[in-house]
Amino acid sequence: MEARRSEAHDRALVIAATPVIETERLALVPMTLSIVEAVMLDRREDARRLIAADMPKRWPGRALVERAFSASLDRIRAAPERRLWGDRLMIVKGERPRVVGSVVFHGFPEDGIAEVGYGVDEDVQRMGYATEATRAAVDWALEQAPIRAVRATTFPWHRASVRVLEKVGMRKVAVDEHDVLGEQWIFERVR
Repeated sequence: MEARRSEAHDRALVIAATPVIETERLALVPMTLSIVEAVMLDRREDARRLIAADMPKRWPGRALVERAFSASLDRIRAAPERRLWGDRLMIVKGERPRVVGSVVFHGFPEDGIAEVGYGVDEDVQRMGYATEATRAAVDWALEQAPIRAVRATTFPWHRASVRVLEKVGMRKVAVDEHDVLGEQWIFERVR
């Protein structure tokens, strides 16, 4: 029992040690297991209290979170310090802080190549939040040992996403085929 408690405590410390990243307009707040559980279990008020910011009108919900994290709640609970590595909420600073999106890394990369993804609430798209947050998160990731590169995948028809990746200094390095949606582009930025 003591070993299990110690392991859980160590996991919590790893996540707690992940810094908030401040940009000009955003606070990129690390996601915790408690926050993910509140969102996935539809406990909106708990999430708002844990984050200390207003949530988007369109509640993310379990299906969106599972797609974004590429993992079920059980898998996230099994290893939150690895699964939530680098993942952050985009919170607009100000008198009334509010969540406008997130930047996620799909877990700690065993091979040294982190994969970043991001999303911004529809009500605040085209305001530069994705670029601002993704740039800061990618910069942070590339400062972490043993990360040597950050990759992202998008579709050529998703021009806004392509522009975000280009603006944060990523370059197209490969083309791949998605099973359903066709050609997808792989971008990368190295240390």
